[in-house]
Amino acid sequence: MKLINPATEEIIQEVASSTKESLDQSYKELVLGQQIWKSTPLTYRIQILAKFSDLLAEQSTQLAHDLSSEMGKPLAQAKNEINGARARIAWMLNNANKYLDNEVMTDIEGLQEIIVHEPLGVVCNISAWNYPFLVGVNVFIPALLAGNTVMYKPSEYATLTGLNIQKLLYAAGIPENCFKVAIGAKEVGEYLLDLPFNGYFFTGSYATGKYIYEKVAKKMVVCQCELGGKDPLYITDDIIDIAKVAAVTADGAFYNNGQSCCAVERIYVHEKIADEYINAFVTEVKSWQIGNPFEEGVYIGPLSRGAQITVLENQIADALEKGATILVGGNRIPGKGYYFEPTVLTKVTHDMLVMKEESFGPIIGISIVQDDEEAIYKMNDTQYGLTAGVFASNEDRARKILDNMHSGTGYWNCCDRVSTPLPWSGRKHSGIGSTLSYVGLRAFTQPKALHLRRQ
Repeated sequence: MKLINPATEEIIQEVASSTKESLDQSYKELVLGQQIWKSTPLTYRIQILAKFSDLLAEQSTQLAHDLSSEMGKPLAQAKNEINGARARIAWMLNNANKYLDNEVMTDIEGLQEIIVHEPLGVVCNISAWNYPFLVGVNVFIPALLAGNTVMYKPSEYATLTGLNIQKLLYAAGIPENCFKVAIGAKEVGEYLLDLPFNGYFFTGSYATGKYIYEKVAKKMVVCQCELGGKDPLYITDDIIDIAKVAAVTADGAFYNNGQSCCAVERIYVHEKIADEYINAFVTEVKSWQIGNPFEEGVYIGPLSRGAQITVLENQIADALEKGATILVGGNRIPGKGYYFEPTVLTKVTHDMLVMKEESFGPIIGISIVQDDEEAIYKMNDTQYGLTAGVFASNEDRARKILDNMHSGTGYWNCCDRVSTPLPWSGRKHSGIGSTLSYVGLRAFTQPKALHLRRQ
């Protein structure tokens, strides 16, 4: 399998894909390893994973370089991702005892009732390329903490990072029969769905998540799918610093080149401030430096996948045909690399692809609304339900809007953020199940009820 640098379209290196035989063998080893790992004291598991976090810090320069090389993320953003992953790991390690330990529910004379949080067993993690460290640690860290062993399949667009993760876990002390990496593209993922894992945890698109969910349903095992979004944001007319809000929300839409499941993908702005907000938003977008992700100051690098350029071009063509206006951008940047101009569209409507289907790139549609009721209706007019946000000075007004959002996460005066103490979950086509918080720790366990009566 050839690993391509999206900034230059050059081959970084070639790696061997996993085979049916190698995956079968890895699975067998994980089954044997799990019998030992689940008996390993939680305190020791925590120590090993703390060492893994330390190694991420020690080798962050090379890890960030590899990440930028294979998926095009600007180097500063790659370093931010590694730091963010370490912060998530720290929270999980600090709270593992609290949420994974046995819970005594009844303790009276002659009777004790206990909930035991047992591991699922051997779990399969089919991960994503846009934030491979962050979405990876969301799954394999709590899975290992809970006593599971893990088959980890990084995206083919984040292969080097996946191999780096395996290397550092082994260096930290994770036994080799407790964590295995499956290397390859679609055909490797297909074979993983045929193996008898005790749980599947996928991060990616709705179409693929739906396919996986249906494929493994007959096994009657846990299947969590963290999927995409068409995340809306509403800018009310009572915000104070319009230029500041425009800059913050532009970053929410275009950070990581818009390749985030929780990136702002639709903006609704109150008509009273629409002109000023849109002008400030476009000014912010025009100020960004586009180029090689290793160059200082670059904010927009290449898209990770060349095929996504066609998706963006189709969305823009569809919008223009139906009456939209481009204020900035709209084109692929000529030359080597998968570069696309940051694009802002106005006069957009909900019959346009750009307002209905996930873009996952540097493109945003801005729609003008008359009042909160219209904004709420349009924000909920989607098959997705990952995040929704509102910028407003009045908290009661903002909370009323968020209370009406059919989404797993709500933002007031912020956007495009994830916090480890809070569950990360989607509704409708944005997925099923939760990672992060205590919910995410326990997602990798199965409860056992013990009724202990003393004679």
